[in-house]
Amino acid sequence: MSVVTGEDTICAIATAIGEGGIGIIRISGPEAITIADTLFNSKSGKKAVTIPSHQVVYGNIVDPNSQETVDEVILFVMRGPRSYTREDVVEIHCHGGPVPLKRILALTLQQGARLAEPGEFTKRAFLNGRLDLAQAEAVIDIIRAKTDASLRVAVGNLSGKLSEQIKDLRHAILGMIAQLEAAIDFPEEDIEETAAAEVARLITRVSSRLDVLLATAQTGKILRDGLATVIIGKPNVGKSSLLNALLRENRAIVTDIPGTTRDIIEEYVNIRGVPLKIIDTAGIRDTADTVEKIGVERAKELVGQADLILLLLDSSSPLSPEDRAVLALLPGRKAIVLINKSDLPPRLEMDEVGQYTQGRLVMKISVAQEEGLAELEEAIADMVYSGQVAQGEAAFVNNVRHAAALRQARDRLSDAMATIEAGMPTDCIVVDIRSAWEKLGEVTGETVGDDILDQIFTQFCIGK
Repeated sequence: MSVVTGEDTICAIATAIGEGGIGIIRISGPEAITIADTLFNSKSGKKAVTIPSHQVVYGNIVDPNSQETVDEVILFVMRGPRSYTREDVVEIHCHGGPVPLKRILALTLQQGARLAEPGEFTKRAFLNGRLDLAQAEAVIDIIRAKTDASLRVAVGNLSGKLSEQIKDLRHAILGMIAQLEAAIDFPEEDIEETAAAEVARLITRVSSRLDVLLATAQTGKILRDGLATVIIGKPNVGKSSLLNALLRENRAIVTDIPGTTRDIIEEYVNIRGVPLKIIDTAGIRDTADTVEKIGVERAKELVGQADLILLLLDSSSPLSPEDRAVLALLPGRKAIVLINKSDLPPRLEMDEVGQYTQGRLVMKISVAQEEGLAELEEAIADMVYSGQVAQGEAAFVNNVRHAAALRQARDRLSDAMATIEAGMPTDCIVVDIRSAWEKLGEVTGETVGDDILDQIFTQFCIGK
């Protein structure tokens, strides 16, 4: 964004497009209250400019040119710095139809406001010191949360759980820099060797704390974005039935005819708080059908992109060439092998299956009888959390940008440790440690460039 916060007044519709009980137009900036005053006629005769902060007043929005009443509204005034952006903010709560919202927004623009860019309200909150960058990014995570677990992680980060840990780590690193620079500034004291030894001890401690945070990164990313899960198997093995069972609705067509599923079906499902982006694929087999062949090739591509594979085999039939072709896709992939139709007389040779599934979880289920599904859900949740503390009780790294910055900070500390062990000059150690301090500052926004800020806030919706 090229606009500097505070120089002008911005406005936007802050509620989702469509029909609803209430719609909100948000205005922020030095002229927010003045603009509202030109449009708002209160039933009590109050002028908007005289309304105390954080009071709600009932009235009408009136077109100042035609004197036409546009809608019956509630006006909410929040004077800076006690507002989301720390500027003067006005919210106009009107009826939630697209026409009144657009009419009122147009009037605010006519009175001198400009349309807010994506994320500009939150960017102003960050630039004005109300939120740090990690907290600002948590706002969009709350909006996009797919499960209660996702929401708890996002709310925890908005409240500052991650930011507090980052700030503590930066403070510890700053202490290291101070010790080393003192040794450089006072060479007559002959404390360089002692300072380097103390800094090495502190590097070990900080690196361990970074490792603890990074251990949550994979789980945090899954809770934020979802676990990309692909269901694969030969035709008519029960893939679509499993999708329907996990969704608890008939989303996919199920028949006894092999090859019913030709296209890719993708849905989100909540499994013990884990958002699964679950994908039902075409049955993998050789086929002359052009459409089905495309579906089979797409299924194979998705296997390579998946976080988790649910591979189905049929307990009631021997292992077929099609099954072997599916099992051959497993090497290097995280997978759970599901032996479906376990309620039927078994004909599958488990010893032969074991040749393909060594070290992998193999579970017997019956989708038709709803047997083993609860155990499958538990296994998926255990795989995601991997024994970590339950979400909401600690900081989670759920952002790829944050994880990258933490890894780079840890690498710079490793470089500093190598520099110490090599007996190199103290100022060389300081360079690596200061780089680690700056990398951690990128998480909270203290050392981040404008280009990164623009990239982050353009991901937000307009009005937030």
